[in-house]
Formats: sequence, structure tokens, C-alpha cells
Amino acid sequence: MTAHTSLSRRAAAELIGTAGLLVVVIGSGLQAAELSRDTGVALIANSLASAIGLGLIITLFGPLSGAHLNPVVTLTSWWARRTGGDGLGGREALVYTVAQTAGAIGGALLAETMFGRTPGTFSTQVRDGGHLLIGEVVATAGLVLVIQGLGRIGRPRLVPAAVAAYIAAAIWFTSSGSFANPAGTIGRSFSDSFTGIAPESLPGFVAAQLIGGILGLALAALLYGNGNGNGSENGASRTAKPVPVETAVPTSLPETGPADGASPTKAAYEPVG
Repeated sequence: MTAHTSLSRRAAAELIGTAGLLVVVIGSGLQAAELSRDTGVALIANSLASAIGLGLIITLFGPLSGAHLNPVVTLTSWWARRTGGDGLGGREALVYTVAQTAGAIGGALLAETMFGRTPGTFSTQVRDGGHLLIGEVVATAGLVLVIQGLGRIGRPRLVPAAVAAYIAAAIWFTSSGSFANPAGTIGRSFSDSFTGIAPESLPGFVAAQLIGGILGLALAALLYGNGNGNGSENGASRTAKPVPVETAVPTSLPETGPADGASPTKAAYEPVG
């Protein structure tokens, strides 16, 4: 018996997965700030928790939706289909993006409520300056390149760990702190904490992330060619064609992959931060 994942179920996975990611990012930031006045110590705790949480979420939701959790990753999948590869159609990409954004806002509100703060308070953390926008371009380009690169060399199973490791590092090596996710950035505007971003800073960050996504795709094409190899998360490679899977309880995790709408297990992940 073969199970099939409907678009509504995939959208639910994207919503819940992105909400979970924001709970981890904001919640760990709030906890770290409460436990230490040392910004460096708080950032270490926040980056480690964010990376571990992201890796687990990708592993858990990848078989359902591809675990994009990020509109930039979804757009790379849509572009793959537009250029003759496998990926999401326009309607699917729109549904994914809406679900991710709603999930990010919901996750931020939940994290604030969980720590006894007033939910719905906008961040006052203004993040402006060209150097921060360059940081976001670099962070997002690197994320897309990691996902696309692993997909095109046929190693999609490494995506959860690789994306988690990349985000943990990018939080430190980029000037912006590596938001690298338009939905997550919008969600973080609903948290007045050190992980937040003021609403007035959103346009610049989101624009930089979109530019970074395009740059990441271009770098992947330059380095690995334009072939549509079977790929991976948060944009892993070109989205792989669905592979039917038995519904009997597996002895190990099935091979997962980017969402294309046909089966609960995909050949590779398509997903972050």
C-alpha cells in the first residue's frame, strides 16, 4: 500500500515545522538572556539550540513536505521546475510560503507567551546598515549553496546535519547573525528580544535574503552545472521525483526529499533557518 501526501498535509507540516523553528530560536534566546548577562555566552547557547532544533525539524518533517521552512528554499524549488527540473508548481510554492509565514508568526507568539511575556509586541531591535545587508546576502547564498551542492553531488542524507552546522556557524561569521529566512525574519519581528528585528528593518533584510538566494543558485550552477541531480532540504537540490513507500512501520528512517506533492517520502530534502 502506498501513501500519498496531500498539499494540505504538506502545508500543515511547513506551518508546524516553521513554528517549531521559531519557538526554538526565540525561546532559546529568551532563556539564554535570562540565565546570562554575557552576550557571547547567550549567543553560544542560542546558536547551538537553534542548530540542533533545525536539524531535528528537518529530519522529522522532511519526509512530509521536504522541510523547506523557508520561502527562499521554496522559491529555489519553484525555479527548478521552471527551468525544466523537478520541483514545486506555482500554486504549491505560494501555499508553502503562506504556511511558513503564518507558522513563523505563530511560533514567535508562542515563545513569547511561554516565557510570560506579552505576545504580539513588536521588536525594537533596529538592524540597519549596508554591512548587515551584505551579511544576509552571504548567509542566504551560503545556505542555498550547501543545500544545492549536496543535492547535486548525490548526498541528500547529509542535509539535516549540514544545514544545522552551517546555520550554527553562520550565526557567528555573518554580521547580521544569519536570519537567512524571510518567513523567520517576519516572525522574529514579533519578539522584542535580542533575537528580534524591528519591523522597519524587514524590507532590507528580506530583499537581501532574496538576492542571496539568487546568488546561491548561480554559484551552484557555476560549480556543479545546471544538471537536475536528485537533491535535498531548505533547497537541497532540484526536487526529486516522488518514490512510493510502504506504510508498514520502517526499521529506519526512510530516505527523504524535497516536496513535490506526490509521496510522504521524497528522495531528498529541499530546508532553513
